[in-house]
Amino acid sequence: MTMTEEQSAEFNLPQSGDAGVTRRTPLTVINDYITLTKPPIILLLLVTAAGGMFLAQAHTVSGGLPSLWLMGLVWLGGAMASGGANALNHHYDRDIDGIMQRTRQRPVASNRISPVHALAFGITLNVLAFAVLALWVNLLAAGLTLAATLFYVLVYTRWLKRSTPHNIVIGGAAGAIPPMVGWAAVTGTVELPAFYLFAIVFFWTPPHFWALSLLIHKDYERANVPMLPVVSSRDFTVSTIFLYSLVLVGVTLMFAVTDAVGWIYGASALILGGIFVWMAWRLRQEESSANARKLYLYSLLYLGLLFVAVMVGAATGY
Repeated sequence: MTMTEEQSAEFNLPQSGDAGVTRRTPLTVINDYITLTKPPIILLLLVTAAGGMFLAQAHTVSGGLPSLWLMGLVWLGGAMASGGANALNHHYDRDIDGIMQRTRQRPVASNRISPVHALAFGITLNVLAFAVLALWVNLLAAGLTLAATLFYVLVYTRWLKRSTPHNIVIGGAAGAIPPMVGWAAVTGTVELPAFYLFAIVFFWTPPHFWALSLLIHKDYERANVPMLPVVSSRDFTVSTIFLYSLVLVGVTLMFAVTDAVGWIYGASALILGGIFVWMAWRLRQEESSANARKLYLYSLLYLGLLFVAVMVGAATGY
């Protein structure tokens, strides 16, 4: 399971300065390897995977809640796969990371961890993730997780990111797979509700990231990465954010009228989505860094709360 670093940008906005590299100790080395995995990204992915598990369990004959043992295995495998994919991203993007203000102090870009060590670390974590999921969950969950990593590393990082302004739209599919993994872990299949959860994350990604990219477009311009605000006008970017926000909320409301979810999810989708569209509209009416920042930060809260609503509704039957 993985998500493009742009989808959450490590939950960090640009900083005014960078800390210097000081004396290396075992603790700082460990911290750098943890940094390679991008823990904040992993956390959001695990929430969406849990949403898939809760909803899938509610649709089984036995109902109830997913077992803690199964959830722990899915989270362990998912965290290792996501962390490994993120480490591989550090390895492959070290050249442009060194150019951009936001990323130049990453462990590989700043030469605190060698590229070959980051590569080995990322591969090892993904091998372990596949083994955990294949041996103790099921092959479908393991295969979906591996597919997400391969898509993120090979399709998004190695190809789309540097070649097209649609990079985040297509590449965002990798970060939308965790709910499907959660569903597959419980049922051994992938059914229509899992595809709805996939679609929600997929259509959430562009407005979320483009709001952030309005704030850091100069970084991508320096690195010659064709993100939307770099190759198009800011007016076009905010209009596109608004259109994708409408699509996103439309998908969430379509899901709400199915029998897969209840009124808790439906009410949450309506309220949270209404706020999302309003903030996107405000950004379109007044394009500013302040409005872009507010939408970016709200989008993180939005996705988390929406999947919490999925879990609460599935657990209570409402």
